[in-house]
Amino acid sequence: MPLSDPKRKSARAALRRTIALFGALTIAASAVPAPALAQAKDRLAPVRDTEIEELMRDYTVPLLKAAGVNPGAVDIVLINDMSFNAFVSNGQRIFINLGAIVESKVPNQLIGVLAHETGHIAGGHLSNLRQRIDQAQTRAVIAMLAGIAAVAGGVAAGASGNAMSGAATAAATMPGSVVQRDMLAYIRAQEQAADQAGVSYLAKTGQSAQGMLDTFKGFADKSMFSARFVDPYAVTHPMPVERIALLERIAKESPYLAVKDPPALLQRHQMVQAKIYAFVKDAGFIARKYPASDTSLPARYARAVSAYRFGNIEDSQRQIDALIATDPSNPYFYELKGQALLETGHPKQAIAPLRQAASMKPRAGLIRMMLGEAMVASGDNSLLDAAMTELRQATAYEKEAAKAYRFLAVGYGRKGQNAEADLASAQSYFYAGDTKTAKSLAARAKSQLASGSPSWLRADDIVNYRSPKLK
Repeated sequence: MPLSDPKRKSARAALRRTIALFGALTIAASAVPAPALAQAKDRLAPVRDTEIEELMRDYTVPLLKAAGVNPGAVDIVLINDMSFNAFVSNGQRIFINLGAIVESKVPNQLIGVLAHETGHIAGGHLSNLRQRIDQAQTRAVIAMLAGIAAVAGGVAAGASGNAMSGAATAAATMPGSVVQRDMLAYIRAQEQAADQAGVSYLAKTGQSAQGMLDTFKGFADKSMFSARFVDPYAVTHPMPVERIALLERIAKESPYLAVKDPPALLQRHQMVQAKIYAFVKDAGFIARKYPASDTSLPARYARAVSAYRFGNIEDSQRQIDALIATDPSNPYFYELKGQALLETGHPKQAIAPLRQAASMKPRAGLIRMMLGEAMVASGDNSLLDAAMTELRQATAYEKEAAKAYRFLAVGYGRKGQNAEADLASAQSYFYAGDTKTAKSLAARAKSQLASGSPSWLRADDIVNYRSPKLK
């Protein structure tokens, strides 16, 4: 005799819940495409800054090389979240919360976390975890169906309806619980392997593991260390005492335990911290954290940023000029001067400092993009050719920069090159995630461009683009 409809529905619902649990794990562990991140709520949106990204790469590249991983194949993404976290996704992306940067007292603490994440990348943990989840799903479904079959057999043998209803639910949920415990144990093993690998990379690069130990001890004390790959923003279990003990033992075996961060690196770290605070916090916070009595360069940097965000352009320019006078070799002071002028409605005056910054950092696509924007926004058509050169160069380094294509479209439009303007607009909408508008503009551009030309081919690629289906 088959299960009655209510009991069958209950078992099926439990089966769906179990499959959904592991399905959620699979989705969380899969690649997070850039457009999806860009559309996330602001608190978790990616942020871009050449100075911060350069420092993070300087922290990470030696570790990747020590692990035998090609640094060029790994992307670093900054997340606009002030909690302390860093995690890997898609095996080739390291996500770093702004909070991890500002809460690290010294570079070595953050470098230790990045060494741990490098261990995940080098170990192929994310790919292995996906396979494990797939296997777990299969085991859970088989166990579930076996349990349901057993319940059906019990009904046929004459067991009571209430007893069988409870047995159906237990049969449907127990395998999922067992598999979930197995998955968490597997993740903990991966975490331990990443710890050990991370310490070895720090030793290979002549760096101390003390920062890594201090940071993870802090996580353990606060019960904040999350099971990454499952949900990097949800705390699921505390750092085990045994794990800290093992990490402490292997960290102290390193001959570089007492090595300190170089003073120049510490200052760069503090400068970036000041910049982050100044851009995400209000003027009151900056005044308290970096009072006028603090004459250090990071404090002056923070106050200069805050002045242009909340004060007036004259005061901000005075403070930025003082920074440039103190260290004329710092390209980011010129970038800040240009950014402040551009964003307060003075694009023409922004060109000179941005041009200086770009000359000092010629491969910095974000700076060149801002320079091109200032030239276009100045309204001076004699600067259009130079502006478009900068913008095209920017897209060579920042291939998905929607803003650069938008200003290229303005430039082409002013020059009367309507087909190229439509193509640039299509690219802008495409990288902003609006594929419908992008396809329409690309089709219009394609109809005006020489068949088979490079521009025609780019338009054709957009017209024929098909969104990848989620698996």
